[in-house]
Amino acid sequence: MALGRQDVYRMLQAMRQQTGKVVVGKEETVDLLLTALLASGHVLLEDVPGTGKTMLAKTLARTLGGVFKRIQFTPDLLPSDIVGINFYNPGIGGFEFRPGPVFANVLLADEINRATPRTQSSLLECMEERQVTIDGETHVLEAPFLVVATQNPVDHQGTFPLPEAQMDRFLMRIGLGYPSFQEGIDILKRFRDANPLDELEPAATAEAIAAAQRLAMSTAVHDDLLAYIVQIAEATRRHPDVALGVSPRGSQALLRAAQAYAVISGRDYVTPDDVKRVAVATLAHRIVLHQGMRLNAKRGEEIVLRVLEGIEVPAEQIGRS
Repeated sequence: MALGRQDVYRMLQAMRQQTGKVVVGKEETVDLLLTALLASGHVLLEDVPGTGKTMLAKTLARTLGGVFKRIQFTPDLLPSDIVGINFYNPGIGGFEFRPGPVFANVLLADEINRATPRTQSSLLECMEERQVTIDGETHVLEAPFLVVATQNPVDHQGTFPLPEAQMDRFLMRIGLGYPSFQEGIDILKRFRDANPLDELEPAATAEAIAAAQRLAMSTAVHDDLLAYIVQIAEATRRHPDVALGVSPRGSQALLRAAQAYAVISGRDYVTPDDVKRVAVATLAHRIVLHQGMRLNAKRGEEIVLRVLEGIEVPAEQIGRS
């Protein structure tokens, strides 16, 4: 399927509109979620229980219209419960592969930090290489493939903090936050008589999203912006509170996110504002702080914001490179 940029923009606007029928406010959060989808990345929604993380993931899946699967992560969940298993089928006299819920276009990993590290690690290959290897046999996941994981803060009882390698697989970490007073009233009104999610119509197809992802990768980026991205990454490595700064993989993630955000904004080229708008969500969770600073959950975001303030933005008119 071939789509032009205007076709993609109209599709994204329709997805925004459908999402707005369920999710009250949070326009910026929805834009970041769509950005990750276009950039072929995965999203970690992190906030306290009851703020709408699961509802937002379900809404995105419904607007996409692809295959949606949900896994409720618990301490007794096994890796085979996620990726699948080869089982002996007496009817055929041999082993048969039973695919797990990871074989979907949108996978909701609900409360991912309640599972053990062994189970969490079963998603590493799926998220990075879009495939599953079981008993030496590789099974490819169909595009698009998006993992939307929700996580409660690690100071809640019965959680296992995600290791750095797992965090690095997420293109973005997004927090929803509490609604404003008026948004709280609107939520009560919207869900008073029925769940609007039940009446939501798909605004895109899996094939159209896959085509849009390919188009996003061709978004023009000026060489000055490439240098700007590298300067941001290097600045995080020199910060005194940082043990491990943004890696080259993080720089690539920032580039992909900025390209996708430009498409969502209706442009075929990246601007410095695109980079700045996605930088915190893309980079903050990749920063490893020194031991004494790790209890400050917001410190990574503060460091990225401070880095952005300290680096000179490319001054020339940025357009097509």
